[in-house]
Amino acid sequence: MENDDRARVLDPERDADALKALTHPLRIRLLGLLRQDGPATASELAAATGESSASTSYHLRVLAKHAFVGEAEHRDGRERRWRAVHALTSWDSAAMASSPGSRAVLGSLRRRQVEHLESSLARFEADEEAGRLAPGWTGPAGISDWLPRLTPESLAELWETLEGKLDELTARDAEDPRAAQVVLLAAGLPLAPTASPVPPVPPVPGSARGAGSAE
Repeated sequence: MENDDRARVLDPERDADALKALTHPLRIRLLGLLRQDGPATASELAAATGESSASTSYHLRVLAKHAFVGEAEHRDGRERRWRAVHALTSWDSAAMASSPGSRAVLGSLRRRQVEHLESSLARFEADEEAGRLAPGWTGPAGISDWLPRLTPESLAELWETLEGKLDELTARDAEDPRAAQVVLLAAGLPLAPTASPVPPVPPVPGSARGAGSAE
């Protein structure tokens, strides 16, 4: 994936400082909030995160230094507003795993993604409980944990297919007023064989998202 207006691809050597800046949990949370909810001031982000405005302002400046965020259109001249420069950040995992320092950064970034999933799940459940979601979202929403046996080539093909289909559907729904922001996290984590075979884990009762699909 090349850099464009939608995505920024980080190189572990050229962008080492930028990658390190992303490992701070508050910075990655601020960037996520700007991507998810749109432009905001340091004070608004402080209220959303429970941090002080001085802290969010400092970390926003660090993100701006590394071109993750930039100034947004101001509502007035009193306070600076910030926006995410790109919709997503990507990197080459093989290149990141080539050195101990990069591997540590990669591990930290992956754990931030898991934390994002946890917070998004809590928000989804609260929205569902409060009736803030249209009824039609209950069926398609869900979390999957398949355990397929794939080759490295097939896993790479799966990622490419998923990204291509996601781009297609996003473009198709761009003008549909029913479209809502969806948090979609996917993981493909190969596991080395265990010393002794482990019996397959049976599906969890009631875990089906729809007919014929397991979560």
